[in-house]
Amino acid sequence: MRAIIDEEECIGCGRCTEICPEVFELEGEIAVNKFGKENDIPSQFEQTCEEAAGECPVDAITIEG
Repeated sequence: MRAIIDEEECIGCGRCTEICPEVFELEGEIAVNKFGKENDIPSQFEQTCEEAAGECPVDAITIEG
């Protein structure tokens, strides 16, 4: 599973970093995936990663796989 953040849509609210700090962090004014957009997220973080994506107020996080 991969999490891709649309940098144009992200408003840097930090909700994803609060829910799943193992995967997301703020870098300046936007959230980034610590594992990169091309790498799979470790399975133990998948559930909280999906929750973080669902809580994004601007739907900037896309889950693939």
